[in-house]
Amino acid sequence: MFDGNADSSVGADANVARLCALYDGLLERPDAAVSAEAETELKALAKIFDLDANRPAAELWPYLRAVLVRQAPAATPDAAPQVEPLTVLLVEDDAEAAAALTEALDAAGHRIVGPFHSAEAAEAATALHPIDAALLDINLSGEATGVDLARNLKARWGTPVIFLSGDVSAAAANAELAAAMVIKPYTGRDVLDALARLEPAA
Repeated sequence: MFDGNADSSVGADANVARLCALYDGLLERPDAAVSAEAETELKALAKIFDLDANRPAAELWPYLRAVLVRQAPAATPDAAPQVEPLTVLLVEDDAEAAAALTEALDAAGHRIVGPFHSAEAAEAATALHPIDAALLDINLSGEATGVDLARNLKARWGTPVIFLSGDVSAAAANAELAAAMVIKPYTGRDVLDALARLEPAA
């Protein structure tokens, strides 16, 4: 059965592969039956991510899959992954979270553009700086959302995006825009691990 500890288990590659093998049949055949045990496990996963566990398994799985395959796996506890310094656009609406992330990114040697709390300001800054990756909160204080910003960054500059979000439904619905997701509550280490997993630019 799936371990309910999201921090240690959700990102484990082997466990995600097992879940995909178990439920991916629902993507092609939504009317396919799953065992009672598999349905119970899927509903438990949905509750971890604050999704409506009363929805049918075929409706739940695409959302859960999008989040699970983009979650950074837990790194070894004794050493952070080594990664070349990046120029990172940071867009986070929560001032405390933004300050903590800025500190973690700086300590890891990354250059930070931001933090910004609105998509409009962040996009204007991106036009002035070469950005290697963007850390985007989905729900922002301005008119545009993190999803809008992600779409523009990808279309104009091909910038890899990592969603930082507690809104799992929104993150899952727009998963095609993200190279990775880090679900709130997160630590600076979770975000550094996600950055380390980004594919190097071609």
